[in-house]
Amino acid sequence: MVIQTKAIVLQAVKYQDKSLIVRCLTKEVGVQSFFVRNAFSKGKNAAKIAYFQPLMLLDINFTFKNKGGMEYFKEVKVDQVYQSLYYDFSKNSIAIFVSEMLSMIVSEQERDEQFYDFIEAALLWLDTHEETANFHLLLLVELTKYIGFYPDSSAIACHYFDLLEGCFTNVHSSSCLDGEETFLLKRLLELGFDSDQKIFSSRDRKTLLAILMKYYEAHFTAFKKPKSLEVLKEVFS
Repeated sequence: MVIQTKAIVLQAVKYQDKSLIVRCLTKEVGVQSFFVRNAFSKGKNAAKIAYFQPLMLLDINFTFKNKGGMEYFKEVKVDQVYQSLYYDFSKNSIAIFVSEMLSMIVSEQERDEQFYDFIEAALLWLDTHEETANFHLLLLVELTKYIGFYPDSSAIACHYFDLLEGCFTNVHSSSCLDGEETFLLKRLLELGFDSDQKIFSSRDRKTLLAILMKYYEAHFTAFKKPKSLEVLKEVFS
């Protein structure tokens, strides 16, 4: 079956000397891996390596065999061109972090057009806005809606947030955030991408990022802290 679909590049890994293995989140069939022969060669028909940068928005065509193995691109072209994502150091640092998180989270994601549309819209927002200091925090929270552990805010007036239970409580336990951390999380849950980016200090962002990493670790069994995490901390310190 020939598939024509939008796709977001999650990861591209060099294979031997000239080829690539590219993992994409596609709108039509979910996560799919592709083998790109001679990606680094200079021949006329060689695939352009620039197509496979992390989070590139593509329009692809391929024959879908649905056998669990790698597929091969029949056609690849850029769907939407980023204006600043790869050229702004702060945005690029966020993009690398986001690509690592998505690669881990959506490793076996099946078709979910709503999820795909959310990720695409979020990336385009990042690309077209100047104030983006809270983007990675907001995205991490929004992602939990799709992977099943969005914080239960029905008792948000309570004093503590329990990381294991994923809810607010007045009974403090070893798995709870302290009062200050809980207050910061409450503020984050109330924000949207277009909210004032200066609402948090650099210290606040560092604290919130640590909280969210602990939260993912508690609820996502295959979670590993992204290699780009330390760079991201430095960028927004």
